[in-house]
Amino acid sequence: MENTLLGLHHITAIAGDAKRNFDFYSNVLGLRFIKKTVNFDDPGTYHFYFGDEVGSAGTILTFFPWGEGIQQGRKGSGMATEIGYSVPKGSLGFWQERFEKYNVIYNKPAEKFGEKYLTFLDPDGLKLELIESKSEDNRKAWETDEVTANVATKGFHNITLTLNNIKPTAAILTEIFGYKLIDQDVNRYRYATDTVENAAIVDLVELPQEHRGHVANGSVHHVAFRVKDDASLMYFREKIEQYGLSITPQIDRQYFHSLYFREPGGVLFELATENPGFTVDETLEELGKNLKLPAQYESSRDKIEAHLVKIN
Repeated sequence: MENTLLGLHHITAIAGDAKRNFDFYSNVLGLRFIKKTVNFDDPGTYHFYFGDEVGSAGTILTFFPWGEGIQQGRKGSGMATEIGYSVPKGSLGFWQERFEKYNVIYNKPAEKFGEKYLTFLDPDGLKLELIESKSEDNRKAWETDEVTANVATKGFHNITLTLNNIKPTAAILTEIFGYKLIDQDVNRYRYATDTVENAAIVDLVELPQEHRGHVANGSVHHVAFRVKDDASLMYFREKIEQYGLSITPQIDRQYFHSLYFREPGGVLFELATENPGFTVDETLEELGKNLKLPAQYESSRDKIEAHLVKIN
């Protein structure tokens, strides 16, 4: 069990204005803001984390809010193009009304693979879906005064990758990650792992003539898959190297340990551990309330804080 891949860990996207991003995900969508830190490679910009109460793997959506005026991303091949959230059955009507109230761009509910879903865009144009999963989702939702448990998001349902040719990417999913093809609808191929009950699905959409996408504002930067611990992480590193792909050394991201590699279709994949978790530097009650910096930037805290916009 230790050396198995456990579905999605987190998904990281790019945003523009930091306060607008914070307000949309914490207020409109009702996610818990679990960590306010900085981009470890660019401490002049924030790195936000949203999730459930504790930041469980499979619920964590993170953002690099690079500020107003950044280049807009372009959807296309070689990128993750849709983020799917699981919501309770019968909740889509609530979400339509809420999106109307907050002027969120959305499409009317539709159905795929026997599941009703509602597509919408965040303020930067990132495409998301709320999906009434046909399989039971018993994850405990984070609640707010306006978004209660009977309608709240439970965490990820799936991620969608758009590719010119799905075969090389599908091979990574099946031969390295242990996913299996479970369904197909025209050019959408659904892969899933049976190692976890939720956040277990990757959809591959094949569009041979689609132009290459451009990752910038309003697009997914990378998709992270979950492993149990450091030993499992290094097991997969060796496996990916043997497959002939370049992969980074292990990197300490404070709340998990990571490896990065670009799969053959062009999407940046990450493998991330469950340990040590988001309470390593603040209590469960305090999550998201304070700016947390990695040790290498603590000496520059005053300078960093002066540069970052106030959000909450």
